[in-house]
Amino acid sequence: MRLGSWCVVGVVAATLAGCASAGPNEGLGTVGGALVGGVIGNQFGSGSGRVAATAAGALIGGLVGQSVGRSLDDREQQRAREAEFQALEYGRPGSPIDWRGDRAGYRGEVTPGPRYRVNAYDCRDYTHRIWINGEPEVARGTACRQEDGTWRPIN
Repeated sequence: MRLGSWCVVGVVAATLAGCASAGPNEGLGTVGGALVGGVIGNQFGSGSGRVAATAAGALIGGLVGQSVGRSLDDREQQRAREAEFQALEYGRPGSPIDWRGDRAGYRGEVTPGPRYRVNAYDCRDYTHRIWINGEPEVARGTACRQEDGTWRPIN
C-alpha cells in the first residue's frame, strides 16, 4: 500500500474514532476495523480508484469495528473470529458453530452456507448471530478463501 493510501486510512480511522464516544473498546474497534477495511479495500482498487477503494474499505471496516468493539471485549472478539473461521473452513451448511464469552449473556453462533466458486476462490455466505447482554444482533456476509488459507470478507 502506498503512502497516500495509508494517509487516507489514517484520516478515516481518526475521524471514526472521534465519533466513537461510548468507551475505549468502541474506539479501538473503530480504528482496528478501519485499518483492516482499508487494507482490504486497497487490494480491490486499481490506479486512481485504489485511493477511493481504500477509503471505502476503511469506512466500512470502521463502522463494523465500532459496532462490535462497543460491546465485545478482546477475548470475545477473538472467540467470534475463531468461530467464523471454523464455520467457514469446516462447518456443514446450516449447522451453527457456537462461541461463548466469559460474561453472562455474551455469546454467538456462526452458520455457514454451502461452498461455491467465484473465479478461482471458494466462497461461502454466512450468518453471525451475536447475543450481547442477552439481546440478539445478526450480521450476514460472504467470505472467500484466499491462497494463504485465510477467509476474506467480500461484503
